[in-house]
Amino acid sequence: MIEFMGLYPEELKEKLSAMGEKPFRAGQIFSWLHKGASFSEMTNLSLALREKLAAAGIDQPVSIRETRVSQLDGTKKFLFALRDGNCIEGVLMHYHYGATLCVSTQVGCRMGCRFCASTLDGCVRNLTAAEILGQVQCANSTLDGEKVHNIVLMGSGEPLDNYDEVVRFLRLVSHPQGLNIGLRHISLSTCGLVPQMHRFAEEKLPVTLSLSLHAPNDSIRRELMPIANRYSMEETLDACRNYIEKTGRRVVFEYALVDGVNADEKHAEELADRLRGMQCHVNLIPLNTVKERNLFGVTENQVRAFLSVLEKRHISATRRREMGDDIEGACGQLRKKVMEEKP
Repeated sequence: MIEFMGLYPEELKEKLSAMGEKPFRAGQIFSWLHKGASFSEMTNLSLALREKLAAAGIDQPVSIRETRVSQLDGTKKFLFALRDGNCIEGVLMHYHYGATLCVSTQVGCRMGCRFCASTLDGCVRNLTAAEILGQVQCANSTLDGEKVHNIVLMGSGEPLDNYDEVVRFLRLVSHPQGLNIGLRHISLSTCGLVPQMHRFAEEKLPVTLSLSLHAPNDSIRRELMPIANRYSMEETLDACRNYIEKTGRRVVFEYALVDGVNADEKHAEELADRLRGMQCHVNLIPLNTVKERNLFGVTENQVRAFLSVLEKRHISATRRREMGDDIEGACGQLRKKVMEEKP
């Protein structure tokens, strides 16, 4: 079955020509699909063509299985259903500059980061570009008179481990005939797949690159992130510098503060020394406790002390605003709970 929403207009034309249809219909179908429409809703197409499309492929590959709404800040946590029975998560957050959606790029994750619930059961499969885009369509359907304005690829999965489909998604979601979301409003998070980081820099897509750093040195990073056994911190930071040079975009370093592991002031000083001179920003994240791994969060005083050290060393840094705490907003929590409840 063809996932029509994952095709570029030129590819749609080829498919339609092979079906004996006029190529100009491709623009109409592309526009409809990127509005979240099903084949049956494409009213400017003949019934015969709609039936032909439905027989040949899939219109909307993702649906909303469950929605939880935070009573604290209105954040929405979605459990998305895929056509093969798998499920993934997304989080819709509201800021003064617009709605931001966190999307998943894989069913689960194989990177093994100790602080992340998404990786506890490994990676089931990659998502297609259409399935990533479908999450945006679903979120838009819940917004009254508003659309998703910003996208962060920080849900379950390692985006650069699903390289081709993620790049296709980025080109589709920013297409002027589609949702037309500016790439500067999109952030992609990676744990540090160095060869793919260099390759992504060559795409010349002005996406904000976020690196899950979480440590000031190799020893601590290896304790938290298996990928650090393959690529050293210096190799990873060199890839970040290359991205900055090739795109002109600063890199954001995600840093989850883990009590007793990486959250002392001495760690902040070491981190500042590592990042000195880079066009970057540090996003401090008080860890959501991961009981399965015996990793625990920090106090507000610890966050403030760590942030103060970075600021005194002239490293741009902020504390991530916590959202959706009452709805299991952290990556992978809801999906894991639902999987455990299955008979």
